[in-house]
This record gives sequence, C-alpha cells and structure tokens, in this order.
Amino acid sequence: MPPSSPDSPEAPRLLAGGNPQIPKGDGDAPVQAYIAAMPDWKSEVGRQLDALIERAIPDVQKAVRWNSPFYGIKGQGWFLSFHCFTNYIKVTFLNGDELRPRPPVDSKHERVRYLHLVEDEPLDEVQLGDWIAQAANLPGDPLF
Repeated sequence: MPPSSPDSPEAPRLLAGGNPQIPKGDGDAPVQAYIAAMPDWKSEVGRQLDALIERAIPDVQKAVRWNSPFYGIKGQGWFLSFHCFTNYIKVTFLNGDELRPRPPVDSKHERVRYLHLVEDEPLDEVQLGDWIAQAANLPGDPLF
C-alpha cells in the first residue's frame, strides 16, 4: 500500500516525533496503514521489520493499539511492538528481559527491553530474528 500524500485528506496525522496516528484495529490492514504512514526512512525499516516477524512467526497476530503495531500469538498475548520517534524506531520486546542476549536498551518496566533502529544502520536480521523467535515462545502481554 503506497503512502498517502501528506496533503491528501486520508493521510494519517503524525504525532510528536513523527509517530502515525492510526485508529485501533485488529489484523494486517491497520498495521500496514501504520507502516505506510511512517515518515521518511522509517517506512522501509517498518516493512523490513514486519516481513521479518512474518517469516519468523507465520501465524503471528497483528493489531494497532496506542498508535503502535503489536504482534502476538493467539492465546499467549503480545510479544513485540514498535513506535516511531524523531530519530529512531523503538522496538519493544514485552518480555525482553528473558531474551538472550538481552536487547540493549533498559526500560522502567522490569521485564521490557528495547532495541532502537536508526537511519543508515542496517537491521541485524539474524539477531533480530532470533529475538523475535524467542519472544514469541514466551508468555506475552495478557491484553491480547
């Protein structure tokens, strides 16, 4: 789905830091709308991240909650989300403290760990794919 022109009436509003404002919704369509609305280089990285998650977890469930894509396993809960900030994309591993090696960025939440994706730095698809597979095998956030 190509991104909408910023001048078109259906273009999502970008919130502080450039995060797209996408209505809450279940399934692939709202996640793809979010990814298409991600500004600049972030949209391509969002597509890469989404594809990597789908390859690692073919039966992944998707939704947009709190203006962020969420990925989960039915009956287990959410295991990952991501969110746009001005200079990076924050990938949230909801049980990241249990991943090995642990994702590099701490959280104020004891079990959560983050990975920041920045422009011009390629995705480490091997490490990220391993974290995704590990995270999907842990009990997720029960809001799912």
